[in-house]
Amino acid sequence: MRILIMRITLRASWCHSLKEKRMVVRSIVQKLKNKFNISVSEVDEQDIHQKIVIGIAGICEDSAKEDSTMEKIITFIEENTDAEIVDIEKDDVIK
Repeated sequence: MRILIMRITLRASWCHSLKEKRMVVRSIVQKLKNKFNISVSEVDEQDIHQKIVIGIAGICEDSAKEDSTMEKIITFIEENTDAEIVDIEKDDVIK
């Protein structure tokens, strides 16, 4: 069993208020939870209106499934939001 841990940083240059940012964050977080059955939350930079940092955690059977899921998550984010991905951090935990 492997534990998938990711931290994805996005830039939403069109957001000019925290209210706009929250709408974007809420949308992408809910879509990711529904599509992949993973835990997702905004984890940092909550007071900066053009920067979104989300943390993702999930359980995978093996490393191939983990890699596949990571790629699918990244592709899904790129296709479902106008925010630009600026950084992706991945951690591997083996159980």
